[in-house]
Amino acid sequence: MDTMMSEVDSWRRDPEVFLRRRGLNPERTTPPKDEEVYVLIVEGFLIFNHRPLNDLFYKRYLMEIPYDVCKRRRSSRVYTPPDPPGYFDGHVWPMYLKNRQEMESSVSGIVFLDGLKPKEELLADVYEDVCQEIERIFFNFLFNL
Repeated sequence: MDTMMSEVDSWRRDPEVFLRRRGLNPERTTPPKDEEVYVLIVEGFLIFNHRPLNDLFYKRYLMEIPYDVCKRRRSSRVYTPPDPPGYFDGHVWPMYLKNRQEMESSVSGIVFLDGLKPKEELLADVYEDVCQEIERIFFNFLFNL
């Protein structure tokens, strides 16, 4: 988590420099304006359990899938080294349940997404929600000037 915190802090200081140093160029979807908005997506199911990181988020999403779908997806991936027999049932799923329980007892404002929906639908839902959050933040910023 220390590395992730360092990366997030670097991005927060200057998103453009952060992207350029990694050989990435921000993709413009609108003409340049006086104020540009950068959105950082932080991914991982343990991110909400690390309070210093969680405190930085404006929005939180958790994509849920049932045990059998998760196990099937995990078993279709190739890991080096490969998972030993019984690893999913003996470690992966129990740790997911443990960390999820901790998250649910200490983190509020999580939007739960149905991971069985088409990815285009999930993307559209999250995109709309993020756009509304950006508008809310700007409105509050302008209103409090």
